[in-house]
Amino acid sequence: MLIDTFGRVATDLRVSLTDRCNLRCTYCMPEEGLQWLAKPDLLTDDEIVRLVRVAVTRLGITEVRFTGGEPLLRPGLVGIVERCARLAPRPTMSLTTNGIGLKRTAEALKAAGLDRVNVSLDTLRPDVFKTLTRRDRHKDVLEGLEAARDARLTPVKVNTVLMPGLNDDEAPDLLAWAVENDYELRFIEQMPLDAQHGWKRDGMITAGDILTSLRTRFELTEEGTGERGSAPAERWLVDGGPHRVGVIASVTRPFCSACDRTRLTADGQVRTCLFATEETDLRAALRAAPESSEEGSDEEIARIWKRAMWGKKAGSGLDDPSFLQPERPMSAIGG
Repeated sequence: MLIDTFGRVATDLRVSLTDRCNLRCTYCMPEEGLQWLAKPDLLTDDEIVRLVRVAVTRLGITEVRFTGGEPLLRPGLVGIVERCARLAPRPTMSLTTNGIGLKRTAEALKAAGLDRVNVSLDTLRPDVFKTLTRRDRHKDVLEGLEAARDARLTPVKVNTVLMPGLNDDEAPDLLAWAVENDYELRFIEQMPLDAQHGWKRDGMITAGDILTSLRTRFELTEEGTGERGSAPAERWLVDGGPHRVGVIASVTRPFCSACDRTRLTADGQVRTCLFATEETDLRAALRAAPESSEEGSDEEIARIWKRAMWGKKAGSGLDDPSFLQPERPMSAIGG
């Protein structure tokens, strides 16, 4: 069990499969990109599966989310999903992606055992998409969403970040589109995850701003805390249901007290929080043990992981005006 000193138990594992991405979103990385991790530093497919196995069979993990960078850029993705689906107990598995490449891979991922996807899409306007991502791939994302829905990777969730002066007027249109296409829309407050440290608390679009905008067109009925559980999104029924919209207020209404996540970076580091400033190395322990002593080294890996999570802090610090951004960008950590 991955328990911390505040009594929280981590059952949700986020696994970053790569730090690379085929978009250059303005709130994530600079236009020229970043210095990618060297291949020897990245976990191999076998190492990823082994760490997921340790998490599931020894540490009580029940949900696994594959992230990036952009996880669809990982050549062995389908095989990783397939092997993790054979674990006992079988974890629930999902994928967070920008949607580029989903049209080609959705059916294979479903057949391998993936349960559902979260797709990032911030705008319905191709020109705004190009400005936000610095790439002309809007059509590819829409086609990827359709492919995920057709492959029954459901519920298909759409993650949206609103930016002042770019897409902050689109909330009602995005929700109408999501309802029409049977997607579950989730707005996420912009967080300080950009490598160039350009995030400013002043002027950000808050959860309150988003809800005010949505209510100009829709009737929203709060689901209630009992339905939310440890999920980061507060959810509302849209016009009485059955469709829902979520808002993740990471900055203005942090949900740290109910956090049930542990994170594994693409280079094998445990992070207790997306905004943690410290990491714990599992890769070294993984590679130090000879294969003949795998059972013993699995126990050692579990021990190191438990110790890391025991030291998890009470909160992310986002609600502190003096918050300092982590040095590693989101592409290296996993969303």
